[in-house]
Amino acid sequence: MINLFNTHIESLSIHRVGNKSRNEALFLSEQPYNFNNEILPLLKEYFFKSFREKEENYFQFAHEVDLEYNEMFKLATEAFTNPASIHEVSKKITKHLFEQSNHPHIKNGEVYVTYLTNLNIDNNVVDAIGIFKSEIQSDFLQFEEKNTSLEMILQQGINLNKLDKGCLIFNHKKEEGYKILTVDSNRYDARYWLEHFLSVDAFQDENFITKKYLKFCQGFAKDVIFPAEDKKEEVMFMNRSVNYFGKNDQFEESNFLNEVLVNPELIPEFKNYKIDKGEKYSIEDLTTFPIANAAVTDARKSIKNVINLDTHIQIKLDFINPESAEKYVEKGWDEEKQMYYYLVYFNKEQKS
Repeated sequence: MINLFNTHIESLSIHRVGNKSRNEALFLSEQPYNFNNEILPLLKEYFFKSFREKEENYFQFAHEVDLEYNEMFKLATEAFTNPASIHEVSKKITKHLFEQSNHPHIKNGEVYVTYLTNLNIDNNVVDAIGIFKSEIQSDFLQFEEKNTSLEMILQQGINLNKLDKGCLIFNHKKEEGYKILTVDSNRYDARYWLEHFLSVDAFQDENFITKKYLKFCQGFAKDVIFPAEDKKEEVMFMNRSVNYFGKNDQFEESNFLNEVLVNPELIPEFKNYKIDKGEKYSIEDLTTFPIANAAVTDARKSIKNVINLDTHIQIKLDFINPESAEKYVEKGWDEEKQMYYYLVYFNKEQKS
């Protein structure tokens, strides 16, 4: 988890990067930007808003041979080792971005490199490097008094409500390649920012693992439980799975299977499904790991608890009180109508 509330921008360098394939230039500022108290809060909101609103999926610098060959890892380490060098490092970062800007679709724009202090991540107060890029210019109107009337002047500029691209490199978990958050609002070339410029992989911490294992469970529920049993059991399996994750700090697969799979005959099916699909979800070798509560909360919001019927009727099951669905919802077959039915028991109807 991160907290950017008390983050301070210690230094800001602004450069411009063009598109190499269109012979556009690279412009590097000689000095850091001397921002004032009026623009500082606007910049902080512009830089950080997207990260506060975005789900926290962390990345880390990576290289197939060794981290030391990752250009951005080296530059981040240089800046963290000597924060006073951040402006010179910002030039190297912008040159590196320029070298990757050779696809015809890549837009030119301003690059902002900041040195940040007092960020809170995983309950640790750390420094960070922020790299942001503005690409899309918006039209706006200015007005000027001329004699007895107002004249409209059409101008273009950056919309401070939307950051086009950005990343926060935290001085945390250096041995793994630092923890990194990134946003890309204009995904016209998804590989440009993540792969070519940053060269990152997903950071495989407990948050990543918890999310992946719950995604794997969703796949098993859809591909195995639903065909073998019915939609109700698919929903209830995911309900029990999320509840298991919610009440435990440590995941243990054998305990999990005994608790969430009501039909023991499905346990071998689960293990076979893991052999077939585990690599896809990056959980093939996992049988125990610490559970991240934040990932469980996110999963609970996204997992559907609704049975959709072809008669245009929906039955919504309660994830908070799952025993209600087990005790008061029954499925059957009507011979006369040649249709399935759900029988729901209740004492009285509740007010909306």
